[in-house]
Amino acid sequence: MRILILGAGALGGYFGGRLHQAGLDPCFLVRPGRAAMLARDGLKITSSLGDYQAKVTTITPEALHPGWDLLILTCKAYDLADAMETIRPAVDARTAILPVLNGISHIEALQRAFGAERVFGGIAKIQASLAPDGTIRHLNDWRWLTFGEVAGGMSARVERIAAAFSAAPGMVATAVPDIMAQMWEKLVHLGTSAVCTVLMRANVGEIARAPGGIAFMHGVLEANAAIAAAEGLPVSAAFMQQYRGVFGDSASAYTASMLRDLEAGGRIEADHILGFLLEAARRHGLPSGLHEAAFLHAKAFEQRRDAKRLPK
Repeated sequence: MRILILGAGALGGYFGGRLHQAGLDPCFLVRPGRAAMLARDGLKITSSLGDYQAKVTTITPEALHPGWDLLILTCKAYDLADAMETIRPAVDARTAILPVLNGISHIEALQRAFGAERVFGGIAKIQASLAPDGTIRHLNDWRWLTFGEVAGGMSARVERIAAAFSAAPGMVATAVPDIMAQMWEKLVHLGTSAVCTVLMRANVGEIARAPGGIAFMHGVLEANAAIAAAEGLPVSAAFMQQYRGVFGDSASAYTASMLRDLEAGGRIEADHILGFLLEAARRHGLPSGLHEAAFLHAKAFEQRRDAKRLPK
């Protein structure tokens, strides 16, 4: 199986490194600077599940060619348009694309660009970071990659990929028959954490300890679950019970990555999480006031960031 991975950062580098460890030899599509670093130092992973360092195969965009069985897309949602143009020379009739981006809207964008039959749905659950020296630091025991056919059901190709990935240490790759339902569950969770922590500029525990904080977070959770149900993919009772606990924990330090990016003055996935949920709520005639406020907050931040008026 010929595997191409866009990027060798925290997510793509971790999963790709584990696949390399299993002998699958994925190729990393990277910019020249990262290619030089990998050629000099190899791909380096530090993890409680086992460290790994090895020389890996890389390719730069100008040398890209077709002939790949699987293309794993690990960019940020706001980089999707550029990523699609970058990978276009690699995609041919044999290529399946596995995106593991936040949100849902990228699925339709990829299907329009490359054909519905080539695009999987996918979810990555991992916490990792890329250090300045190029080391990928795995931060906890999260190591899950879940994927499946957008239309639902199981297929020979997803089962074949899951079987090939099963030998990789330090990761759990699972093919599922209901990937879109699972992606909506993730969006309900992610959207709730983003709306709450971005609006309040605080982590879950800090919000929970404030008067009315838990009721506020549970209200956002219910609103997002209602959006998923209106889309025809309701979340389960077990999911709601679990995340009422998550968003009711007064000792929690949990926050959305969007808030961390915002507080660092970086780019954020406002359109792909907050904007997407807002549009869906409006489309179904559901209450959207909190989503409007959170989206406005995030877009106003982008205006201030672009004007270089953020605090030093």
